[in-house]
Amino acid sequence: MGQTAIVIGATGVVGREVVAELIACEAIARVVTLTRRPAPGDSDKVENHVVDFARLEDWTHCFQADLLFSCLGTTLKQAGSLEVQRRVDIDHQLSAARLAAAQGVTHYLLVSSSGANHASRNGYLRMKGELEVAIKALPFARISIFQPSLLVGERSDFRLGETLGRYLLPALTRLPGLQRYRPIRGAQVAARMVEVSQRQQQAHAVYRLEEVFPPA
Repeated sequence: MGQTAIVIGATGVVGREVVAELIACEAIARVVTLTRRPAPGDSDKVENHVVDFARLEDWTHCFQADLLFSCLGTTLKQAGSLEVQRRVDIDHQLSAARLAAAQGVTHYLLVSSSGANHASRNGYLRMKGELEVAIKALPFARISIFQPSLLVGERSDFRLGETLGRYLLPALTRLPGLQRYRPIRGAQVAARMVEVSQRQQQAHAVYRLEEVFPPA
């Protein structure tokens, strides 16, 4: 019997690719996507649920699975305030993780960020670091944290910073000490996440960009 995988953030630049990788993975029998708006999949494997992330406990039954891929995230511009961004980037993800742990999910896989640090002066990196610390305290058998830098890929919204970074960062990040900040495609991160979901043995592992995806 195949595995069941949950994906939150399934419509984002990484989450969408994770769903595609899971559909193609023979070990996965069922993919449960939890989204704010309908997001039907292109496979009979995919089961979409439209949820209110502020009331995830109402969808506890959806968290009975083997794997949870947490690809949820937003920007300060999209959120409108730091308070709302924290709600998405920390509160909603932590709520999902706690429900999954309580329902017996054994492997949690998180898209974090290069430079994530709970003590950082940068608000975004501090949020990512705070979430990592909170996740590591949960009773999952295995936890995988991925720390990519600028994620590029198809998005529903235009992001000027990403567009500029896509062209400028590859040259800048050839300098010593800056390799961890080079752009990476969401599809690359998704492929590695699904691969890791099938082979990681250690309890906790952090996959940093410059280690997992060395520059060509």
